Amino acid sequence: MERTVVQITVFGLLLAFATTLPNKDDWQIYSFHINSTVTSRYATTVITSRVANRIDEPREIEFHVRIPKNAFISKFRMFVDGHVYDGVVKAKEEAQQQYTQAVSRGQSAGIVSSVGRTLEEFKTSVTVAALKKVTFELTYEELLKRRLGQYELQIHARPMQPVKDFKIDVYIHEKAGISFTEVKGGLTTNALANAITKTHAGKQAWVHFYPTEDQQKICDSCGEQGLNGDLVVVYDVHRDSSLGDIKTSSGYFVHHFAPHSLPRIPKNVVFVIDQSGSMRGRKMEQTQIALLHILNDLAEEDFFGLLTFDSSIVRWKRELVQANQENLESAKTFARNIVSRGATDINAAVLEGARMLNAQPREGSASILILLTDGDPTTGVRNLEEIQSNVRQAIDKKFPLYCLGFGFDVNFEFLERMSLQNNGVARRIYEDSDADLQLKGFYEEVATPLLTDVTMMYSGGTNLTQTNFSQYYNGSEIVVAGQITDNNIDTFIPQVVAISSKTRVMFSDNHTVESSEGIDDSHIERVWAYLTVKQLLDKELQLSGPEKEEVKNEALELSLKYSFVTPLTSMVVTKPQGEGTEVLSKPKEGEAQNQEHFRMTNVQFVDQSSYDFAHQSASYNNHWMSLCSSLVPLSHRFLLKSESQTLPLCFDISGDVRLKLLHLPSGELSVNGELDSLAYGGFKRIVVHFKADHYIDIDVSGITVKEDHRLTRHTGQDLITAGSATVIRRDKEIDIAVGDTRMVLLVHRKGGEEFLWPVLRQKPSDNDAEGILAQKPAVYEEVQQIPSTKLKIRDQEIPVIRSSAVDYSIGVAPTLDCWFMYAESALQRPPDDFIVTNL
Repeated sequence: MERTVVQITVFGLLLAFATTLPNKDDWQIYSFHINSTVTSRYATTVITSRVANRIDEPREIEFHVRIPKNAFISKFRMFVDGHVYDGVVKAKEEAQQQYTQAVSRGQSAGIVSSVGRTLEEFKTSVTVAALKKVTFELTYEELLKRRLGQYELQIHARPMQPVKDFKIDVYIHEKAGISFTEVKGGLTTNALANAITKTHAGKQAWVHFYPTEDQQKICDSCGEQGLNGDLVVVYDVHRDSSLGDIKTSSGYFVHHFAPHSLPRIPKNVVFVIDQSGSMRGRKMEQTQIALLHILNDLAEEDFFGLLTFDSSIVRWKRELVQANQENLESAKTFARNIVSRGATDINAAVLEGARMLNAQPREGSASILILLTDGDPTTGVRNLEEIQSNVRQAIDKKFPLYCLGFGFDVNFEFLERMSLQNNGVARRIYEDSDADLQLKGFYEEVATPLLTDVTMMYSGGTNLTQTNFSQYYNGSEIVVAGQITDNNIDTFIPQVVAISSKTRVMFSDNHTVESSEGIDDSHIERVWAYLTVKQLLDKELQLSGPEKEEVKNEALELSLKYSFVTPLTSMVVTKPQGEGTEVLSKPKEGEAQNQEHFRMTNVQFVDQSSYDFAHQSASYNNHWMSLCSSLVPLSHRFLLKSESQTLPLCFDISGDVRLKLLHLPSGELSVNGELDSLAYGGFKRIVVHFKADHYIDIDVSGITVKEDHRLTRHTGQDLITAGSATVIRRDKEIDIAVGDTRMVLLVHRKGGEEFLWPVLRQKPSDNDAEGILAQKPAVYEEVQQIPSTKLKIRDQEIPVIRSSAVDYSIGVAPTLDCWFMYAESALQRPPDDFIVTNL
């Protein structure tokens, strides 16, 4: 087949969508999956959309998603009519030339990339033949940044229509151990709460989000076009070593440094606030609200200054003063009376703030300069390079400058360059109702300095990312990556030197370096590449002349090698004959905006109130064998997750019996399962009754559907619809939705035998549901540990043995520690109550 070259390009332009948008009634998204894997804080997310052309003529079909700004797209593929079309990353100039040539031939541009608060947009389309299908697959990567003591993985869900087979799966693996997990965002509202489940087991966590088609229309930000919002998975890790967490693999290392329990360093902070005429109204009101909150948060050992500026400077006080009650009240009065007026002299204002900090150096303290402005300099020194030079000389690497740009009239690249030149960062403040919270949130990130003059040293390391940091703040994290010389871990010695208050401190620990066996060999290397490219792009922004070109070429070379779509590269995709050239541009913060500004929402899985199943590992503990001596040899082990305790409960059920899995009192739904004959196996059959004389009978080889007197056997992976029930079979799982209830049957293999394991992904709204899957989380208290452990459950003290079980409610089936007890004690009911005669 002939092919024309069509490119998806990531560079600084923003191109309009020139093709006519397709009629979405003509095509159906029948599957939309988002799968995100986080290992050592590095997230790789794959979005897969499967779409069918439902009419008997060719149609243009669209793929439209939003991804985090901080991410790099690393792969894009389309599967059309048996052919695979892969994207290839090229230098921006080369891709631009191909694009220009295509446009000159009359072909159309087709991709828009827009900037929202935390998201970028990816859009493409392809013509699909009559009654044919297309699969889009997009992969992006990002290093999660720790802020205020936690990492956030943001996943945006907006498939453009309700989807029968919609799911989000998140898997997190941290060798340091996960201290907590939480799910938040717009997709965690009441209407969607029971579509989210999560599991946390030591070093691993799983989050799943499986909303029904109806639910996709009724959440707060949803409608007839389906979901539109964010799922945000929040977590942190345990920190046992002051030197931090160091991982190595295939000659590369990554070091996460975030020491805790350090004394707080008093700070000197000057706030430089734009009060020019453009700040009039809501912007100034929100700034004043944020300032009042920030002043309340200052500690008494802090010193601070406050000045406003337009064409002239208005000082609250000429020098820094202590943050005592009297001074704080006076500063609040000053803040309340700020009046917007006049022009904008950024140069004079920042230089005055630097003078105030330089005039009162305090040993054992950390100084910070914060600028808030909403526009370009309009009076005084207006040459941007001259302002940057003046500020750099005034600060002289003594303290960081943080620039906050309010709205979109500001020259954000100017603020970003000035911040980076002075060891700070720039942040855009969006003109929304929560602008005051954005301002306060930024301040909280830098409010508590713990270390200054941080130097990360690696004997036996080379090609290092940034190793010098002016300050380390509570709740943040310093990340350094590099290569190990000659891949010799024996000569690789990490050390950190810094200032804590007035004391020079050193962090070192020869036992913190560990090889990341079991992690994809390329994982640590890609973290290094990602960090290096990010920092080279920041460095390029600060330079000029030959140095700038050299850094730019280095960033381009790495972007091409690791297939990262950056502001220097483009992705070129070969598409079917007759398709037009398209351009995806990865915009820089501060470029001209599309009319849309995008928001966020969230997703997750594994319901802690659901009853999960697990299988015991092969080795028996002799101590609890005597406890089980009355049980028959053939047993199946189940887990009952706990509400707040670390360990779940576990118990055995004997024989290949039939169990009541889920029964609704209304009779609208009942699910039963038959255990197999495999010791510590699972279920060989599960039957779902959803209407009189209607059921779905499932085993590992296929699915039988009975509707009245008609029996139909299905062995493929096509969508099955029967009355109110929908069944989707995949390689290793079967997804079943009936009304507002959704469950997944996972297919596991043990000893050459396959079996099913049921997991409730979405609880029924009926709180009176019965069955194994309807059990609530266990609530218990450890009351005695010597000579034997007892748990107190509902005023009963129950003897237990610490054991283990394989959690088959998770695809990878991890082995968990658990408290083993009799089934009656765990269920608080006789096991016979869960046994049924017929499936």
